[in-house]
Amino acid sequence: MTVNGSITTLVAGSYEARVGQVGASLLSLTHRGRHLVQPVRADDDLADGYQGRTLVPWPNRVVGGRYEVGGTAYRLPVDEPQTGAALHGLGAFQAWDVQTSSPGAGSWVLDLPATYGYPFDVLCRATYELDPVQGLTLTVTGTNQGSGPAPFGASTHPYLSCDDRPLAECTLQLPAPTVLLTDERLSPAGLAPVAGTPHDFLAPTEVGERLVDNAYTDLPEGRWVVELTHPDTVGVRMTSEARWVQLYTGDRIGRRGAAIEPMTCPPNAFNSDPDGVLLKPGDSRSLTLTLAAIL
Repeated sequence: MTVNGSITTLVAGSYEARVGQVGASLLSLTHRGRHLVQPVRADDDLADGYQGRTLVPWPNRVVGGRYEVGGTAYRLPVDEPQTGAALHGLGAFQAWDVQTSSPGAGSWVLDLPATYGYPFDVLCRATYELDPVQGLTLTVTGTNQGSGPAPFGASTHPYLSCDDRPLAECTLQLPAPTVLLTDERLSPAGLAPVAGTPHDFLAPTEVGERLVDNAYTDLPEGRWVVELTHPDTVGVRMTSEARWVQLYTGDRIGRRGAAIEPMTCPPNAFNSDPDGVLLKPGDSRSLTLTLAAIL
């Protein structure tokens, strides 16, 4: 198997998306041939910065790789040595099964294998639907198939791009008035208003040289919108109803795109909100977002 597994191409109107089997990853999304996300350039490119990958059963970081469920302590593999955290779940580099595929839609399923650090039975599904008007809709769902409660959170890691223009030249609007600050190890360090800080993108703001790798919250109720635009080319719009979103200015991929990651829970939620992330047996939790061109 190549690093991305089998590649499925979806087409609807002027949109085209490529999805990799490994990580149920969004490898590219174009409108009239212009890139709306930073593309993975080759089918055998492992890429950096989790480009396009599906993040389950937790997004972001579990501090120290440790958490408890029902009084039992678990330890996850620490895969980010510089922070000492367990990063972005267990599904990003697993081969998901292609369950359905049509010219404009596809569904990938991962029956997540139990591990010592996560001994729970959760079925994960990523569904991509491409529409000639609405653009791409992605839904990530986890369903607890076990006999006891299981912690679960979801996100995805697209790098929004204005046809590969430098991020410093782009303008970003993100309607979140509160940012989660971090310490030197990128662990949560408390909430703060964004007003008057480098984290403030409430109004359309040129990204410039700002360096951001933070989660935001207090987003508008219902469906909210993030827009990344450039004066000389196509822009991209994301919509979601998630209550948290991570913004990362893409330093590891050369600042050609901004990672905008809607999340069902905050960073380190397995410790900060242990009851809130639990799924009862038979219950499901979903994350949905759309990506569309701004012409």
